[in-house]
Amino acid sequence: MIGSQKGYIHFIINITAAFFAAVMFISLSSCSGRNKELAEAITERDSLPSIKSLGVTTLISDSGITRYKIITEEWSIFDKKNPPYWAFEKGVYLEKFDTLFRTDASIQSDTAYYYEKKKLWELRGNVHIRNLNGDKFDTQLLFWDEKGKEIYSDKFIRIEQEDKIITGYGFESNQELTEYQIRNTTGIFTIEDNAGAPASNVKDSVQQDTLVQQPQRIQPIRKNQ
Repeated sequence: MIGSQKGYIHFIINITAAFFAAVMFISLSSCSGRNKELAEAITERDSLPSIKSLGVTTLISDSGITRYKIITEEWSIFDKKNPPYWAFEKGVYLEKFDTLFRTDASIQSDTAYYYEKKKLWELRGNVHIRNLNGDKFDTQLLFWDEKGKEIYSDKFIRIEQEDKIITGYGFESNQELTEYQIRNTTGIFTIEDNAGAPASNVKDSVQQDTLVQQPQRIQPIRKNQ
Protein backbone atom coordinates (compact mmCIF):
# COMPACT_ATOMS: atom_id res chain seq x y z
CA MET A 1 0.00 0.00 0.00
CA ILE A 2 2.77 2.37 0.94
CA GLY A 3 4.57 1.67 -2.34
CA SER A 4 1.34 2.33 -4.18
CA GLN A 5 0.87 5.68 -2.40
CA LYS A 6 4.42 6.68 -3.23
CA GLY A 7 3.76 5.87 -6.86
CA TYR A 8 0.56 7.92 -6.78
CA ILE A 9 2.29 10.91 -5.18
CA HIS A 10 5.12 10.69 -7.69
CA PHE A 11 2.55 10.67 -10.52
CA ILE A 12 0.84 13.80 -9.12
CA ILE A 13 4.18 15.60 -8.83
CA ASN A 14 4.99 14.75 -12.44
CA ILE A 15 1.60 16.03 -13.60
CA THR A 16 2.03 19.25 -11.59
CA ALA A 17 5.54 19.81 -12.95
CA ALA A 18 4.37 19.18 -16.49
CA PHE A 19 1.46 21.61 -16.06
CA PHE A 20 3.76 24.27 -14.59
CA ALA A 21 6.23 23.82 -17.44
CA ALA A 22 3.44 24.16 -20.01
CA VAL A 23 2.16 27.36 -18.38
CA MET A 24 5.66 28.85 -18.33
CA PHE A 25 6.20 27.90 -21.98
CA ILE A 26 2.97 29.58 -23.05
CA SER A 27 3.75 32.67 -20.97
CA LEU A 28 7.25 32.98 -22.37
CA SER A 29 5.98 32.47 -25.91
CA SER A 30 3.39 35.18 -25.39
CA CYS A 31 5.95 37.58 -23.98
CA SER A 32 8.33 36.75 -26.80
CA GLY A 33 5.60 37.57 -29.35
CA ARG A 34 4.88 40.89 -27.69
CA ASN A 35 8.57 41.73 -27.56
CA LYS A 36 8.91 40.90 -31.25
CA GLU A 37 6.00 43.15 -32.14
CA LEU A 38 7.42 45.91 -29.95
CA ALA A 39 10.85 45.52 -31.50
CA GLU A 40 9.39 45.70 -34.99
CA ALA A 41 7.46 48.82 -34.03
CA ILE A 42 10.55 50.47 -32.61
CA THR A 43 12.73 49.63 -35.58
CA GLU A 44 10.08 50.60 -38.14
CA ARG A 45 12.04 52.67 -40.69
CA ASP A 46 9.15 54.25 -42.56
CA SER A 47 9.02 57.22 -40.20
CA LEU A 48 12.76 57.52 -39.61
CA PRO A 49 15.38 58.94 -41.97
CA SER A 50 17.86 56.44 -43.33
CA ILE A 51 20.50 59.16 -43.42
CA LYS A 52 20.77 62.42 -41.50
CA SER A 53 23.64 64.83 -42.05
CA LEU A 54 24.40 68.05 -40.21
CA GLY A 55 26.21 71.11 -41.49
CA VAL A 56 26.22 70.10 -45.16
CA THR A 57 27.84 71.86 -48.11
CA THR A 58 27.80 69.72 -51.24
CA LEU A 59 27.52 69.70 -55.02
CA ILE A 60 24.82 67.60 -56.72
CA SER A 61 25.38 66.19 -60.21
CA ASP A 62 23.07 64.63 -62.77
CA SER A 63 24.38 62.64 -65.77
CA GLY A 64 27.88 63.82 -64.96
CA ILE A 65 26.93 67.52 -64.94
CA THR A 66 26.97 69.55 -61.71
CA ARG A 67 23.46 70.91 -61.34
CA TYR A 68 23.43 72.72 -58.02
CA LYS A 69 25.14 73.42 -54.74
CA ILE A 70 23.38 72.79 -51.42
CA ILE A 71 24.17 74.43 -48.10
CA THR A 72 22.00 73.34 -45.17
CA GLU A 73 22.13 72.87 -41.41
CA GLU A 74 20.29 69.53 -41.54
CA TRP A 75 19.65 67.10 -44.41
CA SER A 76 17.51 63.99 -43.87
CA ILE A 77 16.80 61.29 -46.47
CA PHE A 78 13.57 59.26 -46.14
CA ASP A 79 14.07 56.48 -48.67
CA LYS A 80 11.34 54.21 -47.20
CA LYS A 81 8.57 56.76 -47.54
CA ASN A 82 6.11 56.65 -50.43
CA PRO A 83 7.22 58.64 -52.29
CA PRO A 84 10.78 58.86 -50.93
CA TYR A 85 12.13 62.36 -50.37
CA TRP A 86 14.90 64.52 -48.95
CA ALA A 87 14.00 66.94 -46.14
CA PHE A 88 15.70 70.23 -45.29
CA GLU A 89 13.61 71.31 -42.32
CA LYS A 90 16.11 73.78 -40.86
CA GLY A 91 16.51 75.83 -44.01
CA VAL A 92 18.39 75.44 -47.25
CA TYR A 93 20.40 77.55 -49.67
CA LEU A 94 20.70 76.38 -53.29
CA GLU A 95 22.78 77.61 -56.17
CA LYS A 96 21.58 76.39 -59.55
CA PHE A 97 24.17 76.04 -62.32
CA ASP A 98 23.85 76.15 -66.09
CA THR A 99 25.72 73.77 -68.40
CA LEU A 100 28.85 75.97 -68.18
CA PHE A 101 28.83 75.78 -64.37
CA ARG A 102 27.68 79.38 -64.03
CA THR A 103 25.22 80.24 -61.26
CA ASP A 104 22.00 81.18 -63.04
CA ALA A 105 19.88 81.31 -59.85
CA SER A 106 20.23 81.27 -56.08
CA ILE A 107 17.37 79.97 -53.95
CA GLN A 108 16.80 80.17 -50.20
CA SER A 109 13.90 78.98 -48.01
CA ASP A 110 13.05 78.09 -44.40
CA THR A 111 12.07 74.52 -45.35
CA ALA A 112 12.47 72.40 -48.46
CA TYR A 113 11.57 68.90 -49.68
CA TYR A 114 12.98 67.18 -52.73
CA TYR A 115 11.10 64.24 -54.27
CA GLU A 116 13.91 62.45 -56.05
CA LYS A 117 11.84 60.18 -58.32
CA LYS A 118 9.68 63.08 -59.48
CA LYS A 119 12.66 65.48 -59.52
CA LEU A 120 10.43 68.01 -57.79
CA TRP A 121 11.47 70.63 -55.23
CA GLU A 122 8.93 72.01 -52.76
CA LEU A 123 10.15 75.21 -51.08
CA ARG A 124 8.25 76.62 -48.10
CA GLY A 125 8.54 79.69 -45.90
CA ASN A 126 10.37 82.91 -46.83
CA VAL A 127 11.36 81.70 -50.28
CA HIS A 128 13.85 84.11 -51.85
CA ILE A 129 15.24 83.68 -55.36
CA ARG A 130 17.64 85.77 -57.43
CA ASN A 131 18.17 85.04 -61.13
CA LEU A 132 21.15 85.74 -63.37
CA ASN A 133 19.72 89.16 -64.30
CA GLY A 134 19.47 90.19 -60.65
CA ASP A 135 15.67 89.96 -60.44
CA LYS A 136 14.43 89.01 -56.97
CA PHE A 137 11.45 86.74 -56.26
CA ASP A 138 9.79 86.51 -52.82
CA THR A 139 6.95 84.17 -51.86
CA GLN A 140 5.90 81.65 -49.21
CA LEU A 141 5.52 78.57 -51.44
CA LEU A 142 7.27 77.58 -54.64
CA PHE A 143 7.63 74.39 -56.70
CA TRP A 144 10.53 73.65 -59.02
CA ASP A 145 9.80 70.83 -61.48
CA GLU A 146 13.11 69.70 -62.97
CA LYS A 147 11.44 67.25 -65.37
CA GLY A 148 9.02 69.85 -66.68
CA LYS A 149 11.74 72.53 -66.52
CA GLU A 150 9.40 74.98 -64.84
CA ILE A 151 8.98 76.87 -61.57
CA TYR A 152 5.51 77.78 -60.29
CA SER A 153 3.40 78.87 -57.33
CA ASP A 154 -0.24 79.68 -56.59
CA LYS A 155 0.60 82.01 -53.68
CA PHE A 156 1.27 85.73 -53.44
CA ILE A 157 4.57 86.66 -55.09
CA ARG A 158 6.67 89.81 -55.24
CA ILE A 159 9.14 90.30 -58.09
CA GLU A 160 11.68 93.10 -57.93
CA GLN A 161 13.32 94.09 -61.19
CA GLU A 162 15.86 96.82 -61.76
CA ASP A 163 13.28 99.57 -62.24
CA LYS A 164 10.01 98.20 -60.86
CA ILE A 165 8.26 95.83 -58.48
CA ILE A 166 5.49 93.50 -59.66
CA THR A 167 3.10 91.75 -57.25
CA GLY A 168 0.36 89.21 -57.75
CA TYR A 169 -1.02 85.73 -57.16
CA GLY A 170 0.01 82.67 -59.16
CA PHE A 171 3.36 82.46 -60.89
CA GLU A 172 4.86 80.43 -63.74
CA SER A 173 8.38 80.51 -65.11
CA ASN A 174 10.99 78.57 -67.02
CA GLN A 175 13.56 77.11 -64.63
CA GLU A 176 16.16 79.70 -65.67
CA LEU A 177 13.75 82.41 -64.42
CA THR A 178 14.34 84.44 -67.57
CA GLU A 179 10.76 84.19 -68.84
CA TYR A 180 7.95 84.35 -66.32
CA GLN A 181 4.33 85.32 -65.87
CA ILE A 182 2.10 86.36 -62.96
CA ARG A 183 -1.40 85.00 -63.54
CA ASN A 184 -3.22 87.60 -61.42
CA THR A 185 -1.24 90.81 -61.19
CA THR A 186 -2.18 93.09 -58.29
CA GLY A 187 0.30 95.90 -58.81
CA ILE A 188 3.24 97.33 -60.72
CA PHE A 189 5.27 99.93 -58.86
CA THR A 190 8.41 101.83 -59.76
CA ILE A 191 11.38 101.42 -57.43
CA GLU A 192 11.19 105.13 -56.58
CA ASP A 193 7.59 104.76 -55.39
CA ASN A 194 8.62 102.04 -52.93
CA ALA A 195 11.94 103.53 -51.84
CA GLY A 196 10.44 105.13 -48.75
CA ALA A 197 8.27 102.18 -47.72
CA PRO A 198 9.38 100.36 -44.55
CA ALA A 199 10.91 96.96 -45.24
CA SER A 200 8.52 95.37 -42.73
CA ASN A 201 5.54 96.41 -44.86
CA VAL A 202 6.91 94.55 -47.86
CA LYS A 203 7.69 91.48 -45.76
CA ASP A 204 4.19 91.46 -44.26
CA SER A 205 2.66 91.62 -47.74
CA VAL A 206 4.50 88.47 -48.79
CA GLN A 207 3.94 86.52 -45.57
CA GLN A 208 0.23 87.31 -45.18
CA ASP A 209 -0.68 87.09 -48.87
CA THR A 210 -2.39 90.48 -48.63
CA LEU A 211 -1.94 93.61 -50.69
CA VAL A 212 -4.23 96.47 -51.76
CA GLN A 213 -5.65 95.43 -55.10
CA GLN A 214 -4.78 97.64 -58.05
CA PRO A 215 -7.14 98.13 -61.01
CA GLN A 216 -7.34 94.89 -63.00
CA ARG A 217 -6.47 96.73 -66.22
CA ILE A 218 -2.93 95.60 -65.45
CA GLN A 219 -2.20 92.52 -67.52
CA PRO A 220 0.07 89.61 -66.56
CA ILE A 221 3.66 90.53 -67.23
CA ARG A 222 6.03 88.28 -69.14
CA LYS A 223 9.69 89.13 -69.39
CA ASN A 224 11.81 87.81 -72.23
CA GLN A 225 15.55 87.72 -72.11
